[in-house]
Amino acid sequence: MSPKIPAAVFALLLAASAPAFAEHDPIRDALTPPEVALKHQQALGLSDEQVKTIEKDALDAQQQFSRAQMQLAGAVEKMASILKDSHVDQARALEQLDTVLRLEREVKRVQLTLMIQVKNTLTAQQQAMAHQFDAQDEK
Repeated sequence: MSPKIPAAVFALLLAASAPAFAEHDPIRDALTPPEVALKHQQALGLSDEQVKTIEKDALDAQQQFSRAQMQLAGAVEKMASILKDSHVDQARALEQLDTVLRLEREVKRVQLTLMIQVKNTLTAQQQAMAHQFDAQDEK
């Protein structure tokens, strides 16, 4: 079997893991990204305490995210190396896939945690306004 076939299959698996609702993300619709809250902090009427909390949470998440992204890049590189062999060790490839998926989950968990923290920092009125700003910014 050509090494290109397993790599193509892996690429298809990764593509299939992308959200089917790429144009409409119901999770994002329920949350507020920190950049939206900070970009529109004056219009949202954020207090100094809210701004500090969001900035701290974003900085903490960025550190976790950077660490996980570096680990993910290494795991994907290792996966590609395994798949390039003339004969792919299926058990080893699947074990590495589990590592890649675990790291992807970690990245997504950090992102979701941050957006939940931002939402919980905002009042209901600020959340509604931030949602409107986010919809406008996406256009």
